[in-house]
Amino acid sequence: MDDGGIQEEPPAARPLLLKATRSGSSRWVDGSEVDSSESPPWSLEDDRWSPEDASAGVPSRVSSGGFRRRFGKRPRRVDSLDVEAMSVRGAHGHSNKELSLLSTVAMAFQTLGVVYGDMGTSPLYVFSDVFSKVPIKSEVEILGALSLVMYTIALIPFAKYVFIVLKANDNGEGGTFALYSLICRYAKVSLLPNQQRVDEDISSFRLKLPTPELERALYVKDCLEKKPLFKNILLFLVLMGTSMVIGDGILTPSMSVMSAVSGLQGRVPGFDTDAVVIVSIIVLLLLFSVQRFGTGKVGFMFAPVLALWFLNLGSIGIYNLIKYDISVVKAFNPVYIYLFFKTNGTKAWSALGGCVLCITGAEAMFADLGHFSVKSIQVAFTAVVFPCLLIAYMGQAAYLMKNPLSVERIFYDSVPDSLFWPVFVIATLAAMIASQAMISATFSCIKQAMALGCFPRIKVIHTSKKVMGQIYIPVMNWFLMVMCIIIVATFRSTNDIANAYGIAEVGVMMVSTALVTLVMLLIWQTNLFLVLCFPILFGAVEFVYLTAVLSKILEGGWLPLAFSSLFLCIMYTWNYGSVLKYQSEMRGKISLDFILDLGATLGTVRVPGIGLVYNELVQGIPSIFGQFLVSLPAMHSTIVFVCIKYVPVPYVPLEERFLFRRVGQKDYHMFRCVARYGYKDVRKEDHGFFEQLLVESLEKFLRREAQEIALEASTMEAERDDVSVVSDVPQSPAVDGELHVPLLSDQRLVDDNKVLTTEGSAPLLPSSSMPTEEDPGLEYELAALREAMGSGFTYLLAHGDVRARKESFFTKKFIINYFYAFLRRNCRAGTATLKVPHSNIMRVGMTYMV
Repeated sequence: MDDGGIQEEPPAARPLLLKATRSGSSRWVDGSEVDSSESPPWSLEDDRWSPEDASAGVPSRVSSGGFRRRFGKRPRRVDSLDVEAMSVRGAHGHSNKELSLLSTVAMAFQTLGVVYGDMGTSPLYVFSDVFSKVPIKSEVEILGALSLVMYTIALIPFAKYVFIVLKANDNGEGGTFALYSLICRYAKVSLLPNQQRVDEDISSFRLKLPTPELERALYVKDCLEKKPLFKNILLFLVLMGTSMVIGDGILTPSMSVMSAVSGLQGRVPGFDTDAVVIVSIIVLLLLFSVQRFGTGKVGFMFAPVLALWFLNLGSIGIYNLIKYDISVVKAFNPVYIYLFFKTNGTKAWSALGGCVLCITGAEAMFADLGHFSVKSIQVAFTAVVFPCLLIAYMGQAAYLMKNPLSVERIFYDSVPDSLFWPVFVIATLAAMIASQAMISATFSCIKQAMALGCFPRIKVIHTSKKVMGQIYIPVMNWFLMVMCIIIVATFRSTNDIANAYGIAEVGVMMVSTALVTLVMLLIWQTNLFLVLCFPILFGAVEFVYLTAVLSKILEGGWLPLAFSSLFLCIMYTWNYGSVLKYQSEMRGKISLDFILDLGATLGTVRVPGIGLVYNELVQGIPSIFGQFLVSLPAMHSTIVFVCIKYVPVPYVPLEERFLFRRVGQKDYHMFRCVARYGYKDVRKEDHGFFEQLLVESLEKFLRREAQEIALEASTMEAERDDVSVVSDVPQSPAVDGELHVPLLSDQRLVDDNKVLTTEGSAPLLPSSSMPTEEDPGLEYELAALREAMGSGFTYLLAHGDVRARKESFFTKKFIINYFYAFLRRNCRAGTATLKVPHSNIMRVGMTYMV
């Protein structure tokens, strides 16, 4: 169906629910009408069959099928946001075609350079940190530490992430915010009350059909939606996980680069600790300076370099196993873990803080999922990363069995002399690539937090025209660079940095465990026993590691916690202030009756032009519009209330971006436009492109509105000849334990694109009912719109100041009046994204009392 056509769904495309009317009778309603404030309530009482009708010769159809036929023909309300200006919903669903084996292998090769850099460089420093806590006295220490490392890699990255967490993706996107957006689609847990029923019609807004575990899922959903405490806890977990990823991004470049450069100690005469620090700082300066060019410029070498790196790890590990001591394969026996703890006691527990370094970067498998497929990441880890890491650690353990004093430089000492310089070059490049992956992940986290209203607006530069996810954030880049240089210059040792490293990583893993458990309960609706096994098994292991790394707080572990706490405060404060500001705008909405009383001229002079009133409300007239009516001597001939809204999906197709609704009567020429973006969408449009797209969408909306009106007139005329009468449907008594409300208000039981021919469904109206020529009123309105467009656009914005009420508590006053106000003053203006000329902007002052 083309853009100008009428969208009419067969009645089977939506579930028909039984709903009680005020009089106690029941009626069938469309599934979309439940929990919807847009559609006006209407009852069957006016259409009920009566004896008077019988005497008049009106036929009786005492069945719900007749009503379903009538219901199927009834058009939507023409001024509803459900009338999209761009396209028929569901016509642009994402394809789920399986990749070929060759494509999967090629993509798996690419994941080596992006996903596994951090985990791949961990053999540089794991054993040196572990044995700095536990001195080697016998083979028990070596085999016990090796067994710990092997089973940690097998349990957390392999079992948890590869086989479970990767499946909890949001339309192919991974990460903490992806899990949060996935939960937000199934339960209304967002603190910002701008959700709309029509958002579920986005093609990427796919929901899972209910299962026999529906009752438990409904209970979880009900608890999340009705108890604000649970909403705040969920948001706190998400923000804490994101802030810890940022804290990890500060330590990873310092640790990786310094570990690689330290290999020159002992090889180059006079290359002492000061030289290591200076060279590391130079490498870090170079690394952060090239960020503005984007990863795409040097990305082609990432995968080959990391492939060479893993090949070196595997080959050197095999060489050491054969040459020194192949008996270290005994470490596959977990008994050595018990002996390790029995022999060393609390020192072994402290050594867990070094052991956890072997899985740093495991979260990247999930966070970077958007660029790859689940199968490609699974193939790369199972076939390359996992075996190469195991062999590398076994080779180092075999070398230590014969050379226990070489523990401080175990990696480079175990490399054959003839291969030292090639391995050193590859190790340095691999360390830079690992750092690049964490820097890019930090940029992505900040952008997603901004999209979901949890971080102040800052400048985001898109460095690639082909890859949407490649971005550069100047402020964060220079902040990370300064922090990394300070860390290297202050700690001066990889072992000291390792004490700070790991806390953020374990914290992110525990947050992921909690969120995936919630996904299992609410969305997957997994068997309760399996749901409990997941947090008990993996949560217990991660908690043990957390207690070990927390013991190093005084030795440097406070650093990532301090950074994480700083960003957590910023994100939570921004979200808290934004929610209060939105609620204040909701309370201050202007009544539509007041606008109608002003008349079509709005109590002033209407001059040609289009005024775009930017606000955050998805419905209602914002109070800022009243300020413009009072302040301006004239008002534009066409007014569009524009709301930029982010929905809990990764991407919104361009043809599904705009939703329009008429405000007031036709001669008012006022419209509401909701521009919807996903949390990974790129808003790189210049204002000219945005304006052109908006006007084209508005024209299509006007044409479809005229067709809807013509269709409604034809339908009403047809109904005079075919009256459907429905008898009272007795209200069925409630059965104990029976579920009356579905988990999803709109179950997509059938594809919207398919035409169903079920019993009781009505055929589409013939084309003769469509208008054959343009409506004169439509032509006049389109001409007025084009004239207004020719006169130009004006952006009507509020220069808002948010203040806490006088009766508020001191804590709220401090957060809103000082901290949140400081963030608002220093964040980027919303129009800066579209590069709107200053001559096209008009502002009025507003004070929001929250």
